[in-house]
Amino acid sequence: MTVRTTKLIITRENAVFWLDGNGRWHNDHGPFENRKIITFFHSHIRRDAAGYHVAQRRENLIEKVYFRYEDTALFVFDVSAKSPIMLVLNTGKQVRLMPRKLMISGDGLYMHRRGERIKFVDRALLKISRIIDFDDPCYFIRVGGRRYRIPESTPESSSDPGRKERETTISYLNDQRYPR
Repeated sequence: MTVRTTKLIITRENAVFWLDGNGRWHNDHGPFENRKIITFFHSHIRRDAAGYHVAQRRENLIEKVYFRYEDTALFVFDVSAKSPIMLVLNTGKQVRLMPRKLMISGDGLYMHRRGERIKFVDRALLKISRIIDFDDPCYFIRVGGRRYRIPESTPESSSDPGRKERETTISYLNDQRYPR
């Protein structure tokens, strides 16, 4: 006898939680406070053709909840001081700092990696600030004995593939918070 696996898909519009622009999970009652739940949600972020979702498998059930996010679903939560510089993402994954993939947009520092946009949270910015220079009007990062310029970008000029999805999410969140 074969056991049939059931898939439960929750759309972004029906999800009861979302990720804010600083990497914090929220629901209608406010920001999540339980550290275990926060870690679970972050560590189960996945991406497929339909977008970012939190996925889990329980016995013969696969659950995917596509969630809204205000800026990006991936964040740098920590930075290692060793060489090579490694970034610890909200998902728990560690990736190498790629200085040529950095960009500044608004007040944020981002890195593009494999078609995904990763934002540095304030704590990670503090850690990496020791190797960032500002020579008016440009920012630079010093890595491996070299100095790389960090370009500035506006959302309109960004080649970010998740831009359309974020704009839809922001529009939805604004409509929910400020009904007309």
